Amino acid sequence: MNTEKFTNTTLTIKALLGLIEAKDIAIPEIQRPFVWKSTQVRDLIDSLYKGYPTGYIILWRNPNIKLKDGTVSSGKKVIIDGQQRITALMTAIAGLEIFNSEYKQARVKIAFDPFAALEYINGNSEAEIFAVQTPAHLKSKRWITDIASIFDTHFSSWTFIPQYIEQNPEMNGNDLQNVLNMLKGIETMQIGVVELSEKLDIDVVTDIFIRINSKGTPLSQGDFVMSKMAADEIYGGNTLRKIIDYFAHLVVVPTYYDYIKNNDVNFVNAGFLDKLAWLADDKETVYDPTCDDVIRVAFMHKVKRAKLSNLVQLLNGRDFETREYKEEIAENTFKLMYEGVFNVINKYNFTQFMIAIKSAGFISDKMVTSNMALDFAYTIFFLLQESEIPVAERKRIVQKWYVISILTGRYSSSPESSFAKDLRQITEFGIVNVLKSIENATLSDNFWNVEVPQNLTMTSTNNPTYLVYLAAQVYFNDISLLSANVTVRELIALGGDIHHIFPKKYLINNNFPKNLYNQNANYVYLDRPVNESIGMKAPNIYFSLALEQCITKIVKCGSILEKETLLQNLKINCIPESVFTMDYTNYNSFLNERRVLMAQKIKDFYCKL
Repeated sequence: MNTEKFTNTTLTIKALLGLIEAKDIAIPEIQRPFVWKSTQVRDLIDSLYKGYPTGYIILWRNPNIKLKDGTVSSGKKVIIDGQQRITALMTAIAGLEIFNSEYKQARVKIAFDPFAALEYINGNSEAEIFAVQTPAHLKSKRWITDIASIFDTHFSSWTFIPQYIEQNPEMNGNDLQNVLNMLKGIETMQIGVVELSEKLDIDVVTDIFIRINSKGTPLSQGDFVMSKMAADEIYGGNTLRKIIDYFAHLVVVPTYYDYIKNNDVNFVNAGFLDKLAWLADDKETVYDPTCDDVIRVAFMHKVKRAKLSNLVQLLNGRDFETREYKEEIAENTFKLMYEGVFNVINKYNFTQFMIAIKSAGFISDKMVTSNMALDFAYTIFFLLQESEIPVAERKRIVQKWYVISILTGRYSSSPESSFAKDLRQITEFGIVNVLKSIENATLSDNFWNVEVPQNLTMTSTNNPTYLVYLAAQVYFNDISLLSANVTVRELIALGGDIHHIFPKKYLINNNFPKNLYNQNANYVYLDRPVNESIGMKAPNIYFSLALEQCITKIVKCGSILEKETLLQNLKINCIPESVFTMDYTNYNSFLNERRVLMAQKIKDFYCKL
């Protein structure tokens, strides 16, 4: 059975690099950046020189596509495992520049010490033959500073050896020829190649891809899609991949724009950089879509599918009914993905979507724990553009969909399956009807009165339900606890800290464990002067001081000087009025009371959207 799934063979290093040069093996111009350290490149060359095993390269030949004239095209081979090793060989031996982890074009140059190589031949297994090139090597007469020069087709040992010996008279000509022959022999070293059958089901290939690469830098199905795109030159897949990659990098590092502008002339001349120019001044941090996010949103709203394994099949031209691979399907899928990606990266679209999310109270990246719910909310944004729903209603629907997704954990488990189910429902019944159906099925009295308070029994500030509570406070423009004018919005936006209503040290001193004093219902945003005035005081003490100052007008705790304002401040921060008499003996009852009040605020927030 295994022989039907893959074949084993070997290739020389020279043959492997030749296949890459001939573009039979797809190496993306902008693939996942080269993440190996320079020392790992040196170690690979050293292992090859010494004849050590260096692992297998695993390739998958794309399924052949039936062309419109009835002929069949032979698909390129996509790298499933071994990209880092191949890239290392390309830069060290073939002398090509690569994109490093900082997305900068550079070379890893490996220096070679013929004297150490001679010691190795004579039995010194510890001899350090190779090194990552440094200025010291460039100044040395002993080191060959870049082994790529030895593998260059124009290299002549007849010229090189006399020159080297002239500078290093202690080296013998025959010995130098021997070590150079061993070095050149790397080209003839065999490397194992496993080629997966083009007949393998895409789900199997995807699983193999993710499992194998999970041992190194974790990869996803999105990475597999990107590899597939990079292998296509007929329908512009390699360019599409670059657009996605550049976008995902620019949303995180806007200054990278100048590098693209100055270094990728073809991309600039084709007009693609113009579509990304707005990101040069981008300051958005709430939602920074990764490559996976861009692909997912584009695929879902243009193709109305969710499983990225399906996307790889469609990019290959898979006809799901006949199980054949047809050119027109591949062509149409690339066309739709171009349209979808351009929609996703469009400044107006992205800005309008972020206005919807931020105006729902989610104003900081600290309030987002996963992009999955944002991905589908962005998809909803595009699907609404295709509907007859009034423009004024669309923002509200996007907001509600996002919030209900967070509150119910709709996409936290098996997101692709949940995406696919919702897309099918939307296609059949429409967005508004599906949203109402979800609300009716999940937002019961039991949900608001029991489930939401239970969800607030967590200790993490990343608890999704607690983050929705904070969004509600931002949405209602709540004033922070015991402050006269500093809003929760301001504290979150300025990177303020969350503090404890029952002070942490106060509870520790009264023998409360971490899982109790760090409760969501004990968290609150406080202005620093307010927190300093509270210190380690019990709530009944500092809240009483806050109440007393409303009479004396002498500031002792916080900055509120009117009783009515104080009571309103407690209400908007979901603090029960009984707090004026509470100490550590009332802590558990306080948590229960506040959870109910927080749940009610979340409900009011959702209903107000």
